[in-house]
Amino acid sequence: MDKGIEMRENPNIITFGEIMLRLKSPGKERLLVSSQLEATFGGGEANVAVSLANFGLDVGFVTALPENALGDACLRLLKSRGVDTRKILRTGTRLGIYFLEEGANQRPSSVIYDRSNSSIALLPVDAIHWKNIFEGCNWFHITGITPALSTTAADISLNAVKIAKELGITVSCDFNFRKKLWNYGKSAPEVMREIVEYVDIGIANEEDCQKSLDISIPETSEKTVKDGKLDPQAYKILAEKVLSEFPNLKKQCITLRESFSASHNGWSACLHNGTDFFVSRHYDIRNIVDRVGGGDSFAAGIIYGLSANLEDSKALEFAVAASCLKHSIPGDFNQVSVSDVNRLLGGDASGRVQR
Repeated sequence: MDKGIEMRENPNIITFGEIMLRLKSPGKERLLVSSQLEATFGGGEANVAVSLANFGLDVGFVTALPENALGDACLRLLKSRGVDTRKILRTGTRLGIYFLEEGANQRPSSVIYDRSNSSIALLPVDAIHWKNIFEGCNWFHITGITPALSTTAADISLNAVKIAKELGITVSCDFNFRKKLWNYGKSAPEVMREIVEYVDIGIANEEDCQKSLDISIPETSEKTVKDGKLDPQAYKILAEKVLSEFPNLKKQCITLRESFSASHNGWSACLHNGTDFFVSRHYDIRNIVDRVGGGDSFAAGIIYGLSANLEDSKALEFAVAASCLKHSIPGDFNQVSVSDVNRLLGGDASGRVQR
């Protein structure tokens, strides 16, 4: 891990969301074929925080954890990864869980959620004092996952982005659409479109734009997007439509995944800043180790690149390379450093032993 910044009173970057216990069947087994499950932790915004800490940035994670052994273990893990956990609330009785069955070849991966009534889903709206948390902060990251958990989680998320904007903090949001979570009576667009009005940097894939924001593109281009064809013009149209409907957005990033099988993906991304449109290099990723957290590692790469004042095209390339490497790493967290990413950007993709 790159050397981190000395801990300040408050971190420069804050992420907010739910972290869960991740229970995965060993290797490529179907769930509960054997009596074993691999236990780790993960969740979109926590994944972003860990990646940023690995990049040497001063980052804090805000969530709610139960006051029990599971919450303690989760807290220890985050601290060990260099994430500031001082603003995490210890409340409630449940840590959310997700079960993962990893796919292979033509069998897709599968996720089962068990996160109803988790500590963060039941958190009262006034439980988090955002102005105190944001003191000294210059970047806030959130996703579309947290607002899907409950009415109060959605209200807390909206309150957070409003206060962040009042304080002049850059807000990034991954529009992540999770169909299995939107169960409390509101649709994703009803909630997410209001939240995105306070966002500066949008991150998504094409489904997230359509399902979270209800933004579609002309029929011919939409078919191209759904087919997974990397037609830059189609994604340019989609990004322009998002930027047009949300003029507050300064940049819109879209990840481009070609799923040839569960084990073989094509990976790239694009970025539109309202004037220029950039498409990254393409990575052909075979024999995938773990693709969960791939989008989160991309989001962290974008945050790192833009906060380091890289040009948009270079920030995009850094993010895509970082997320490419995540596909080789088991677990939700992307355990790579800036030097690891730069090595790949420099053309070293041979996988040879470094001596």
